[in-house]
Amino acid sequence: MRLPPLQAAKFIRRYKRFMADVELANGNILTIHCANTGAMTGCAEKGDTVWYSDSKSTTRKYPCSWELTELSNGNLVCINTHRSNQLVQEALQNKVIKELAGYSEIYPEVKYGEENSRIDFLLKGEGLPDCYVEVKSITLVKNNIGMFPDAVTTRGQKHVRELLAMKKRGHRAVVLFAGLHNGFDCFKTAEYIDPDYDKLLRQAIKEGVEVYAYAGKFDKIQEIPTALSLTEVVPLCFN
Repeated sequence: MRLPPLQAAKFIRRYKRFMADVELANGNILTIHCANTGAMTGCAEKGDTVWYSDSKSTTRKYPCSWELTELSNGNLVCINTHRSNQLVQEALQNKVIKELAGYSEIYPEVKYGEENSRIDFLLKGEGLPDCYVEVKSITLVKNNIGMFPDAVTTRGQKHVRELLAMKKRGHRAVVLFAGLHNGFDCFKTAEYIDPDYDKLLRQAIKEGVEVYAYAGKFDKIQEIPTALSLTEVVPLCFN
């Protein structure tokens, strides 16, 4: 997935959920839009390098958008959660997700379930059961372990219940954890943050819901990030 042209700044603070102040190289302070409404645990430390895009819009109050954070250890993380489905759709189209490579039709944002949900992707293929794919972003990493969620997620719990119901109806049901961070080599749920989500996901796995986590890789040109892609499945490291 190609990233928009990016510029660097130093992170100062995030506030009102959707706004952040950054310091430019000339010392000026710029307010940028933050598309991530989550906790962003470990992704917004004062002094981190922020990579932002500029829409050049004359109608947006804040035309610049926070795209990536470069952490003090050099790892990159895409904090713009709108990018996760773009990333996964490209990976599905290019048959990068080996476990789902047999499907020829990809339908994004399809209404389904009993709790008024939308599945991120419904996959169809001749002779194959319909496959419901829910995408979640990995932005929280500790000790090279990717984790989800970074805050209590009642919405995520709902999605697991919906997928379990689809599985019981004879469909394939998949939770795909997409690496928006390049610093992990295995994956687990952050049970210390949301034990209910951890319990639900473990039960769903026992009942046939499939869970895959894919590593993310950033490409650079002259040290500026230019692209993000999913590369390979990483092992699950549930306790």
